Amino acid sequence: MCFGRCTRCIGCKLLILALLSIVANILLYFPNGETRFASEHHLSKYVECLHGILGGGLLVLIPAAVFIGLHNDDCCGCFGHENCGKSCAMISSVLAAFVGTLGSGYCIIISALGLSHGPYCYTHVERNWIYPFTESSGGYLFEYNKWSKCQEPQNIVQWNVTLFSILLVLGGIEFILCFIQIINGILGGVCRLCCSHEETFAC
Repeated sequence: MCFGRCTRCIGCKLLILALLSIVANILLYFPNGETRFASEHHLSKYVECLHGILGGGLLVLIPAAVFIGLHNDDCCGCFGHENCGKSCAMISSVLAAFVGTLGSGYCIIISALGLSHGPYCYTHVERNWIYPFTESSGGYLFEYNKWSKCQEPQNIVQWNVTLFSILLVLGGIEFILCFIQIINGILGGVCRLCCSHEETFAC
């Protein structure tokens, strides 16, 4: 099995997931395609945490670029140095994967909090902008009849639930892939080191 090919495959998947995460986070800023709520700061505090843009996006793009950069199909060579390349490239990918786990973990946590606290919206009962579902601890997700509490932005509950759920799933997949790469990188690096030692003794 070629550990390098597995790494590049993970990198390609992470690239797609990171771009989707960035798009989902940007959409959270514009409920129903409207920009005025962002400019008036009438968005949930969890939207402004940039968990999809920074966490599940940029911090995952870094390992994705590193993984895809392992471009030798035979998993051999590290900047042209065959002796150290097989282990060097794989072990360095572990560090990049760790950065990815931090970013995706941040995305997971903020998405879960965003879902739990619910949207920030205007209600006619309080006649103010509040978090009407904070005390439900996520129970509102199954109480669809209460979603009408939010008058502005329109359909904000559906908008937030959908996008935060998407970011939660994307972050979870990213975390799993980065964790797999940590294991893959360690095994690949150790195996390559063992192979290089065996080749040395054989000579």
